[in-house]
Amino acid sequence: MYLLSNDISFPPAEAADEDGFLAIGGDLSAERLLEAYRNGIFPWYNEDEPICWWSPDPRCVLFPAQLHISKTMQQVIFRNKFSFTINNAFEDVMKGCQTIKRKGESGTWIQEEMIEAYCRLHKLSYAYSGEAWLDGKLVGGMYGLRMGKIFFGESMFSSVTNASKFAFIKFVQHLQTEDVKLIDCQMRTDHLISLGATMISRKEFIKILKEHI
Repeated sequence: MYLLSNDISFPPAEAADEDGFLAIGGDLSAERLLEAYRNGIFPWYNEDEPICWWSPDPRCVLFPAQLHISKTMQQVIFRNKFSFTINNAFEDVMKGCQTIKRKGESGTWIQEEMIEAYCRLHKLSYAYSGEAWLDGKLVGGMYGLRMGKIFFGESMFSSVTNASKFAFIKFVQHLQTEDVKLIDCQMRTDHLISLGATMISRKEFIKILKEHI
């Protein structure tokens, strides 16, 4: 484990332990966050903990062309139950991800300082959100960072069944039109795998970052 200094540089991602834990400390300045993502590293920590930095191996990713849309979701999209927007409610999406209750989890890793940090990146046109609306109400969404032809997904939320899947699918389809090469999903979940995500080595992941950021 490395202790970060005031310098925004990071140790190499390959120095992370078997769980992907790399470093501790530092801050959530825009400069440090961009440097982290550029090198395959992201912050993830609980309340009352110092900032922790991670780079897991293997890495969960989605190649946009491999997006899988189930028959159920095809029907949801066809029926126009939800409407979709991009960057219309960035902070609200983050707060939705912060407050939504998740099975098997208590508390949240999205701290207030993290919301402030990513809202700064949003104002700098690095952080994006995709939103699902139902009858004029925000019911689902996702957010993350765009750097070059890479999108780093951070979190999703849904207060209505299928709303987060809808937002994810529509956002990925939008990224396809912009020739985005890879969507970073960070950690494997059955939910992401069902949408077409796969696992690649950290070495391959960082190679792709260097080619497309």
